[in-house]
Amino acid sequence: MGEMTPKFGRLLTAMVTPFDAEGKIDYAQARKLAKALLESGSDGLVVAGTTGECPTLDDKEQLRLFAEVKSAVGDRCLIIGGTSTNDTAHSIRLTKESEKTGIDGCLVVVPYYNRPTQEGLFQHFSAVARATTLPCILYNVPSRTVTNLNAETAIKLSKIDNVAGLKEASGNLDQAAKILEGARDGFLVYSGNDSDTLPMLGLGGYGVVSVASHLVGLQIKQMMADFVAGKIKEAASLHRKLLPLVNALFVVANPIPIKYALNYLGFPVGKPRLPLTEPDEKSRAEIEAALKNYKIDLPIPGRA
Repeated sequence: MGEMTPKFGRLLTAMVTPFDAEGKIDYAQARKLAKALLESGSDGLVVAGTTGECPTLDDKEQLRLFAEVKSAVGDRCLIIGGTSTNDTAHSIRLTKESEKTGIDGCLVVVPYYNRPTQEGLFQHFSAVARATTLPCILYNVPSRTVTNLNAETAIKLSKIDNVAGLKEASGNLDQAAKILEGARDGFLVYSGNDSDTLPMLGLGGYGVVSVASHLVGLQIKQMMADFVAGKIKEAASLHRKLLPLVNALFVVANPIPIKYALNYLGFPVGKPRLPLTEPDEKSRAEIEAALKNYKIDLPIPGRA
């Protein structure tokens, strides 16, 4: 299983789920977006994660979305599906079903709302990983789940064969350092926040699961390539340059701003599903102002 791991690539985009005017998934547009992201720097795509509005997608929609996106990109990039909820039994069923769609890996989130103990987290992740032959990436995002996956628990989980890595979105760099120090060799730690990517690389992190890469994927890819090549000054300069855009994309809860930005730039992805709404006027103005300062890497139909 370990030999699959390096193929994941450093830049994974947490892809939005496009909806049509009626609020149904627009699968044709999802295929187009997947291809456009591939053309603008993404090494792989995370489908039906937080940015993909997983809490409001039903299982049938998710499974079809995985199959459609995978068939659109084929073997040109790896597709990682968000296959878990806050219910272990449901997560196991969904992960097993997802495997049949052809995806290449699973993103498994810390169960939200229930507030499990660290032992509960260990058992949950172990059970999901055991239920599949696919590599699993753990996802720690305490701002949404309340519960934090502690470094000790992450290190213990890293010893499981098909637990390939971790998306660390806690913003806690001390915790990330502990995990990188203690996890097994080859365990991939991804930054779960665009603003943390460079510091995470500095600690030994592998890459980023990015939202901003919808728009500036080639620039994020360049920043990471510079860092890996030892061009630290160039990487830092690029990272700093991108921060105002990143901040604008999180002015209200993700994926509200990124969906607005894509629609505004001429790549329709529809409104978010309730309980998420479109941004208010003040937030819209902030997003639009930020976009004016950047070259957009995403190929947008009809835009030169």
